[in-house]
Amino acid sequence: MSGSSIVGQTDSNVIELDREDALALLAQAPFGRVVYTRDALPAIRPVNHLVDNGSIIVRTRLASQFSAAVRGRSGVVVAYQADDLDIDRRTGWSVVVTGIARPVTDPARIDRYQRLLRPWIGSPMDGVIEIEPTIVSGIELIDNQAAGTHGT
Repeated sequence: MSGSSIVGQTDSNVIELDREDALALLAQAPFGRVVYTRDALPAIRPVNHLVDNGSIIVRTRLASQFSAAVRGRSGVVVAYQADDLDIDRRTGWSVVVTGIARPVTDPARIDRYQRLLRPWIGSPMDGVIEIEPTIVSGIELIDNQAAGTHGT
């Protein structure tokens, strides 16, 4: 990773990721969690996604609470988080994106994303939401022993 900065010394090193590396890892993840506001409280919904030109794209049902929250106001602030962690080895990564969510309204883009992003559930997914990242942060946990950096 190009943006490596070791934060801690335990069985694993915590490496802060730069924006580019964090988005690259996010693009590899099959799903994540979107955090949005529902009735003035935080709500979390697991969704699958893709990263396209630096934006996170998710498909939703137009009738879903998340979709309604985004359509109801222009430029809704949301957080998006994905990770890939090995609990036994205490390694992996986690990425959090905070940004503006907007419905995709261009029919050509909607059609493209509907072809590229297949829903995991049987319900029809007729909405597409784009999250424009403003803040991107991420960490990677590296096993000291496997990397040969653990002193004996």
